[in-house]
Amino acid sequence: MTQAPRPSAGTLRLDFRILARTRAARLSLAISIAAGAIGGILLGLQARAFAKIVAGAFLEGLGLGDLLPQFGLLLLLSLLRAAVTVVRHTSAKRASTLVKSDLRTQLVRKILSCGPQFTAGERGGELVHTLQEGVEALDAYLSGYLPHLTLALLVPLTLLLFILPTDPISGVVLLLTAPLIPLFMILIGDTAERLTRRQWHRLSYMSGYFLDALRGLTTLKIFDRSRAEAERVGHISEQFRRATMNVLRVSFLSALTLEMLATLSVAVIAVQAGLRLLSDRIPYEQAFLILILAPEFYLPLRTLGARFHTAMPGLAAADRIFEILASEKEAVKPGGADCPTPRREIRFERVIYQYPDRALDALHGISFTWQVGTTLGIVGPSGSGKSTLIDLLLRFMSPQSGQILIDGGPLDQLDPACWRRHIAWVPQRPYFFHGTVADNLRLARPQAPHSELVLAAKQAHADEFIRALPDGYDTLLGERGARLSAGQAQRLALARAFLRAAPLAILDEATAHLDPESEALLQDSLSALRTRCTLMIVAHRLRMVVAADEILVLGGGQILERGSHEALLGRGGLYARLWRTYGGEP
Repeated sequence: MTQAPRPSAGTLRLDFRILARTRAARLSLAISIAAGAIGGILLGLQARAFAKIVAGAFLEGLGLGDLLPQFGLLLLLSLLRAAVTVVRHTSAKRASTLVKSDLRTQLVRKILSCGPQFTAGERGGELVHTLQEGVEALDAYLSGYLPHLTLALLVPLTLLLFILPTDPISGVVLLLTAPLIPLFMILIGDTAERLTRRQWHRLSYMSGYFLDALRGLTTLKIFDRSRAEAERVGHISEQFRRATMNVLRVSFLSALTLEMLATLSVAVIAVQAGLRLLSDRIPYEQAFLILILAPEFYLPLRTLGARFHTAMPGLAAADRIFEILASEKEAVKPGGADCPTPRREIRFERVIYQYPDRALDALHGISFTWQVGTTLGIVGPSGSGKSTLIDLLLRFMSPQSGQILIDGGPLDQLDPACWRRHIAWVPQRPYFFHGTVADNLRLARPQAPHSELVLAAKQAHADEFIRALPDGYDTLLGERGARLSAGQAQRLALARAFLRAAPLAILDEATAHLDPESEALLQDSLSALRTRCTLMIVAHRLRMVVAADEILVLGGGQILERGSHEALLGRGGLYARLWRTYGGEP
């Protein structure tokens, strides 16, 4: 995918990738910029009114009654300017909120569309950091730097309209000194951007590392590596501290330089205006107006420098954000057709799939037909392609060659969400969210009444241990089902499959963590499940597939054997060897 070119370092950064995402917020941005320009006009009028008041009071000897209209005008201009400032900031914040919300939505949709194969190759903590802090870091760019970049041009030009007619000499001095500030911003910007990008990468790495350490805390304790890990975390934190201090050092240097340039420029204006005032070559009111407006002339340029540095983390985060959005890693192209319930068969035709980081095909020319209403068993050694076959069937990824047909129609032309509604899936390592038992069960069917939850739990032999929990079905499970044993988690996953009541069911090592007694109970449940849905059982425990109508034996990404349990045992091939190893019988 062709990406928008990234702006070169050391410029007054305009990231066109971000600008392209501001279409929904362009009205708010335009209002913010227009309000800023109006604020510049009001500032000039306010300064002129104040200069008239001071000149009238001290030079012309006017009293309060004579100056009351001028005070009223000054008050009105001040109130209008305050109102315009509120509109400017509110509109800028609204624009930023719209863009951030849109970007977060697009990031989540992109990650979901890419599926598990994308997240499996990424660090979870780094992705979460990008979704939260990365998008939030764009606020300084969208609500601060981007509107102010325009105001840094509009406001000085507006003030020049008041200064040039009043005192052309001061106007020329301002025109000559103003470009020095953006010039030094450009010179310092290259170093600032490079250091900020390094700081952001350190922060993202640290976020991912912290999450890994928290998830692996039990393992670290068991292997007595917690102290070493704490030292490693301290080292990473120190690296981030140094990167942050380098950024701050450059930021303070930039601020010092810009403040010094602005101060010297204002001093030049003040000196030349004062000398001409002493020699009666400029009226007092005009000189006073120039002195009021000169600092305000440089203020937007100085503020732009500060906004530039606060926007740098957002621009560094934008690189990662748009890298994710542009990723085509295993993205499943959504089909447009709705999918009716399979009626006849599911067929794999010469399906080939190879992972990007592997030399050999995970599946090589797989072809078979799975009749609706039958039970299909999938067995084979680890790494034989069983999980890849399931991921293809679930449309987490697409075949690189060959096709999967549903009643004769290509699977990749069906809407993935619609297709998955036909499937109940029990993974080898089920995931549970931080919620109640009932909440996690209702992932399968959100509107299911409590009575159906209980029925599904009983079918999976989970009801008894659920009722033994402190609050029964209302017990909080904790993150990743922390309160559950491995066997309990597996039975809850089975209960979700029963509650789903889908026409197709896929069990991926569903009995991996069950004791023999629970496995025997599950066999009874599967007998009932077979009568009402088409079932695929992927198993290492071959007892699970004994009653399957057909068993496929995978090896090296190919189908080595197929047939019923008795027929495969009679051949004395790989299945028979696996049966002797895992089946428990000679």
